Amino acid sequence: MKNPMLEAVSLVLEKLLLISNFKLFSSGTPGENKAMTTYSVNSFLRGDVLEVPRTNFTHYGIYLGDNRVAHMMPDILLALTDDKGLTQKVVSNKRLVLGVIVKVASIRVDTVEDFAYGADILVNHLDKSLKKKALLNEEVAQRAEKLLGTTSYSLLWNNCEHFVTYCRFGTAISPQSDKGMGYDNQIRLCVPFGFETDEKVIIMSVTKL
Repeated sequence: MKNPMLEAVSLVLEKLLLISNFKLFSSGTPGENKAMTTYSVNSFLRGDVLEVPRTNFTHYGIYLGDNRVAHMMPDILLALTDDKGLTQKVVSNKRLVLGVIVKVASIRVDTVEDFAYGADILVNHLDKSLKKKALLNEEVAQRAEKLLGTTSYSLLWNNCEHFVTYCRFGTAISPQSDKGMGYDNQIRLCVPFGFETDEKVIIMSVTKL
């Protein structure tokens, strides 16, 4: 049974996070008219986590090989049409912002160029920053491939970082969501994504609420 109080707090926090970081969706987003950078993918291994730092946030994906990256992208079109010819096009800024608002996304496959969109790429940086032991690369890639398709989206509970940490480490967490709310490690969300288990562990420091 859902806890109404927890749901209400979650909704408020999510709206505040969206408002406070609204500008992060206004620049450096795929789908705008910018020159594309060519990347050398020879150093990427299937199952690697690719990390693209931007001005106010970081975007994550799982490298699948053959210049393909699986990543979660909010997209309003997914709620409006089943036409894959439209939804498979690179997600524009407007589609992304509206997708965040209506909480719909997809775990999709794009080229490295479309995924990174001209930004520098870090490889497996989360392994060091989170100090967690990664699963075998092939298992990481297979987890990502199993999750391809439409999914719900939440800045707090289910974003691109949750997706890659689930695939890479077996547990979905998003430190940048915590930091985005100004709580750093005071709020830690630990949700094993619900694909293999319904377990949800939420530890909150009420002193910061």
